[in-house]
Order: sequence, then structure tokens, then C-alpha cells
Amino acid sequence: MDDPHADRLLRMNREGTMPSTFTATRGSVTVAGATRTFTLVGTASPGEAKPLILVFHGSGQTGDKHRAFTGGVLDALAARGALVAYLDGYRGNWNDARRESRFPARRAGIDDVGFARAVITTFASDQRIDPSRVYAVGYSNGGQMVIRLAHEGAGLLAGATVIAATMPTPENFVAAETPWTPLPVLMIHGTKDPIVSFEGGTMNWALRTLFQVGGETWSATRTARYFAERNAITTEPTTTRLPKTTAADPTDVERTTYEAEGIPGVALYTIHGGGHTVPGPSSATALMGKTSHQIDTADVITRFFAL
Repeated sequence: MDDPHADRLLRMNREGTMPSTFTATRGSVTVAGATRTFTLVGTASPGEAKPLILVFHGSGQTGDKHRAFTGGVLDALAARGALVAYLDGYRGNWNDARRESRFPARRAGIDDVGFARAVITTFASDQRIDPSRVYAVGYSNGGQMVIRLAHEGAGLLAGATVIAATMPTPENFVAAETPWTPLPVLMIHGTKDPIVSFEGGTMNWALRTLFQVGGETWSATRTARYFAERNAITTEPTTTRLPKTTAADPTDVERTTYEAEGIPGVALYTIHGGGHTVPGPSSATALMGKTSHQIDTADVITRFFAL
């Protein structure tokens, strides 16, 4: 989503007024004759075989804008030994999992799964990354792209994080069905999300028009259960209310986990009172709803995927 808050932070980053200890460089790959770009945070030498984190931004953003929008929260993963690639969508969007998407990327038939594959291949060619440790993180439209990637890129990912996005209903699901590889899935969603409802359903007319997308989606809870079922987890989930770390913060966090012996797990972090935001140090504008500072998204990802 295009946001003046993100633009301001991006300017601060470029002007050197936003503190950063991470090396960021621009890169590109060629997919179907077109140049696709990304911002890489962190460094790796040939043979280091680091984990790779692919970050898919929200609607109307770029990789750099999303990095600024979140206060660079995912940059911390580079300090923990990973390469973090903030990918740039086609004209600010992704050819995502929803049949009713009308983004430029959908109309142009952009191969974003191929884009992800090309970035992985580039860094795996000299073993700068370990291709068995590639993780995708997506927010909003980017979360829908991660859902598509999880379904169409069998064996491509070691884990998926979906933030502020939920599973399209079967009639609204466009991703091609491929053999499912059990995959650990982490979800983060606010109960007061004004754009992508925690309860699922269909966006109102104004939002459908603004974001060029329609169709129905499941609730966050039903989405988490869907991924657990795909992983063949049959046990009931366990829900834990996390202790409040910041008394003044208006949000509370609840973690629901689906686990079974020897099977990749699924976790849903419900941000009670949270909006269309990414938990961490940087607060989004009021239009987006509340940002939780009770958890740090990079910390949650690190623990869940044992990075």
C-alpha cells in the first residue's frame, strides 16, 4: 500500500538519517526477457551457504518502500546470518493467489514465481545461499503472493510467513495445484485490520476499487487450519496469550500453534487490536490501524523457523 509514512522513512534511509548497520545493495535478474530488481541486505561469499529470506511487499510499494514502512525490522535477519532480498513487484504489485486480482501484474501475466526461482538460482549458483533454506515473507498483496508460491513452488521454500493476508476461498483461488510439500507456515494478522479482515469475507466496494482486487477469502483462523490440514496435522491447536511487554501498547498478542511429531508446524499470531501492519519498531499511519510493539516480527520468524 502506498503510504507517505513509508516515503518519509525511505527518504531518511537514503539521506542517512535512519540508523542502519546493514549493507544494502541493488540487484537484478532476468525473467522471461524482463529485468526484475531487488534490494539485498547482508553479504555472503561463495560457499557460505546462508539462509535466504525473500520479502514480498504490499500493494503499491516497492522492496525499498516496504523496508522503510516496517522500520527495517526484517534487516535483523541479516545480522543473524541470512541474506534478505526485498523483491520489487511489477508496477507495485504481484500476480498473486486471488482469481479476482486485477493488478497490472495479473493483466500482464507476470511470472512472479519465476522471479523467485531466478533470485534463488542466482545466489545458489556459487553456494552463497543454501537452496534448502529459502524462506518467503509476504505482507498483504505480498502475503497473497507467498500463498501462491507455497502452492506452485513445490520444494522451493523451507518456510512461509504470511502477514495481513488470508487464503482465498476455493472459487477465488488461482494458483495451480502441484504436489504439496509439508511446509512450516507462520501467520500474523490483526483483529482490527481495516483492509484485509481477520474474519475473511469480501472487501467493500471502495476497497475493491482502490486495490483492484475482489473475491472472497477465508478468515485468518480458517487459513491457519487449512495449512495445518495440508501438512496432515490432525491434533487440536494450542492457544497461548503472550505476556504484555509494553503496558502502554494498545494491542495484545495470542499465539495459536498446530503441531504434530515429525510434521512442519503452523502458527497464527493474532494481534488483538492490531491493524494492517507489521509488528515491530515502526508504527504505521492511523489509516492502517494499530501497530503492535508486543512482538518483533524478525524475532518471531527467527524462533519459528529456527534461524
